[in-house]
Amino acid sequence: MPNERQRQIEALIEKYEKTVYKLAYSYLRNKQDADDIYQEVFLRYFRNKPEFAGEEHEKAWFIRTTVNCCKNLCTSSWFRRTAPLEENALGDEAVYVPQEQSELFTAVMALPTKYRTVVHLFYYEGYSVREIAELTGEKATTVTTRLNRARAKLRDALTGMETVCAKL
Repeated sequence: MPNERQRQIEALIEKYEKTVYKLAYSYLRNKQDADDIYQEVFLRYFRNKPEFAGEEHEKAWFIRTTVNCCKNLCTSSWFRRTAPLEENALGDEAVYVPQEQSELFTAVMALPTKYRTVVHLFYYEGYSVREIAELTGEKATTVTTRLNRARAKLRDALTGMETVCAKL
């Protein structure tokens, strides 16, 4: 029996680990905090053992819980009183280097949190504007506005990078 339960747990984690981790990292821009959120989300799942109507409901629960955990971390007094370490302070082995080392990834990570979240859910997770509104608790028009503003900011940032690269 323990083997069957362990396989179910491993299958669930494998199914949602990338979604949870990428969303946490895009929200927090910090590997260590994303690791903490990743653990917290799965701990909440195993503690609460929620029942789901279907696979989409289950995925929505993981996304909503990840966003809520990230928001809770950002509003905690501990988080507000800490300062980020300089990247080289931990040494080269501890610095997270995402696989997507592109100008676009860098530009997306430079966006404010409210824009990064909707961009991640829309482009990386494939949710519609209506679904993102339900997941984040925002109005659909707010999500549309944030997507449009994020696109404009990305366009400006990437155009600026092309100009700089052309001068070199």
